Amino acid sequence: MSNCCSLVQLSDKIIDRRILTEYFACDLAVCHGACCYEGASGAPVTAEEITALDEALPVLQPILSPEYYSLLQREGICYRDTDGDWVTTLVEGKACAFSVERGGCYWCGIELAQREGKLTSPLKPISCSLYPIRTKQTGTFTLLRYDVWDICLPARRRGRQEGIRVYEFLRAPLIRAFGEAFYNELVEVGKLIR
Repeated sequence: MSNCCSLVQLSDKIIDRRILTEYFACDLAVCHGACCYEGASGAPVTAEEITALDEALPVLQPILSPEYYSLLQREGICYRDTDGDWVTTLVEGKACAFSVERGGCYWCGIELAQREGKLTSPLKPISCSLYPIRTKQTGTFTLLRYDVWDICLPARRRGRQEGIRVYEFLRAPLIRAFGEAFYNELVEVGKLIR
């Protein structure tokens, strides 16, 4: 473990220390899923995710709005943003085309399809599942940084009230992305930093 300034190194991962110290727990009752309909860019997607989402698109048709589904068929499931990254298609430059509005709250249509048993594997982009952690490959290292977005203020408040740290809230996606051994090591480092 290397600990300098605001970064922690665990093998080939460089972690923003705030992932271990800050609080976070999504509060959909307050934010209404704003991360699905706000922003200037879609969710970053990998080549494997693009292929999987493209293949799953017909299964998502009954879940997505006809307008959003039509847009995905017409323009594709992703595009290159201004940084040159592949990201999910947006509706009028705002809402993710995979988002679904139900009861005044926006949900991930991919996640809803999984919950309803229509998709068997986790197809929701890992970048969405890991949020507010953003990842970037830098040489041989993977950088995990904490992204602070104003719309997530309710999540930071709820996390503090319930005593849930960022990495604790994101246990399942961190294990999905990097494995259980990495997560267990992160937990141990988190105990030392508190």
